Amino acid sequence: MRRVLLGVGNRLSRDDGIGPEVARILVDSDWVAIDCGPAIENAVGLAARNRPDLLVVVDAAKMGLPPGSIRRIPIRSSRATLSLTHSLSLPFVLDRMKGGVGHLILIGVEPADLSLGEGLSPPLSAAATELARILLRNRVDSIPLLPG
Repeated sequence: MRRVLLGVGNRLSRDDGIGPEVARILVDSDWVAIDCGPAIENAVGLAARNRPDLLVVVDAAKMGLPPGSIRRIPIRSSRATLSLTHSLSLPFVLDRMKGGVGHLILIGVEPADLSLGEGLSPPLSAAATELARILLRNRVDSIPLLPG
């Protein structure tokens, strides 16, 4: 099974860097892990060329949960929940990719600190490690689904 991870986020906005951090952790695994930075549209072509059976997008998401909470987010709900700092709308880009992938999953992690600066907060650092473990074990379905 071909699996691609797009880690979205700005490492200079502390916890917004969760996606790139998960991509960094997975770089030497059987995942094609792409650090998109804040511009997911730059990686869409590369992800599409890989024709993944599973495409996972990880980003910080304000969901009203405790910091570090990990949830699968229905694509239709992502417009309202994601804390986007990207040049194009993440839902817009994901809508364009649906036809080129087998299964598309959006994963949000509740941030604690989106202020300027580098480095994840302790809850997000732990969440990045846990999320990478879940992905490496192919247990994406064990991540709770965000209601709505």
